[in-house]
Amino acid sequence: MGWLAANIDTIGRRVLAIVVIVIAAVVVRYLAHRAITKVTTVTATGKVPKLLRPIKERADVIILGPRGVARRTQRAESIGGLLKSIASFVIVTIAIILILAELGINVGPILASAGIAGVAIGFGAQNLVKDFLSGIFMLLEDQYGVGDVVDLGPASGTVIDVGLRITTLRSVDGTIWYVRNGEVLRVGNSSQGESVVIIDLPLSYRADANKAAEIALATATEVAKSDEFADVVIKMPESQGVLTMTSDAVTIRLVATVRAGEQWAFGRAVRGAIKQAFDLAGIQSPASDLRYLAGRPGSGTDPGSTAQQPPETR
Repeated sequence: MGWLAANIDTIGRRVLAIVVIVIAAVVVRYLAHRAITKVTTVTATGKVPKLLRPIKERADVIILGPRGVARRTQRAESIGGLLKSIASFVIVTIAIILILAELGINVGPILASAGIAGVAIGFGAQNLVKDFLSGIFMLLEDQYGVGDVVDLGPASGTVIDVGLRITTLRSVDGTIWYVRNGEVLRVGNSSQGESVVIIDLPLSYRADANKAAEIALATATEVAKSDEFADVVIKMPESQGVLTMTSDAVTIRLVATVRAGEQWAFGRAVRGAIKQAFDLAGIQSPASDLRYLAGRPGSGTDPGSTAQQPPETR
């Protein structure tokens, strides 16, 4: 009791200092999280004055598209979560050091030991650190987001999740690929900006290539102006004429520029429409040449052929 009475003032001051440190840490953490949330919310939603907000929302949908707006929101939320975790770690660490100092514990050796341990852990987990750092830069640089069709080298497909350590893809055949961010050396993204649709149409040598090109261009333009694709086509289809001439076909090419991510649907629609238009116009494919040659007298494949047949063997 005598020791307690003699040191009551010192104990009271230290307890009060520890309480102040804890309260200050809680308040600073709350303010930091609030500031980060506000910044990420503004970044995610692109907030503007209320009077201009409807115009801004329409502009975002037109320029970025629904997928672009969603990706921007996801990126902002991911970065916000990372910043909150870093802020909490730093604030709690400083608070613990200050509390230990108030308790009279020499924090110098502790900090030195922590530094050595950190170096050892960092050296042993350098691949893990590499994955996290790569993931952070991928998010900051907006290299890809959920829903994008990408080629990461080791795997390609549609992004279904973007983490700080691993990116998850689903390939065309449904296979789920888990790719470490540190192993990604290049990124090919087919869902950013705009995409060029290239449509090559092989024709028979007996077909009129100029007529086929005119029909294909008119059909592709009609599809581009339809209600389904009017908002996604950036540059109307153009004919590049005869592209190649091989031993079995003459190939003509059409190109068009569409919003990223829409190239596959637009390409399928145009090819289907051109197929119908060619059928109506009698434009022949290279396969018709094969049928023509196979049906000529003497080819040996026509049941009515007059070619000499080998004698029967008994």
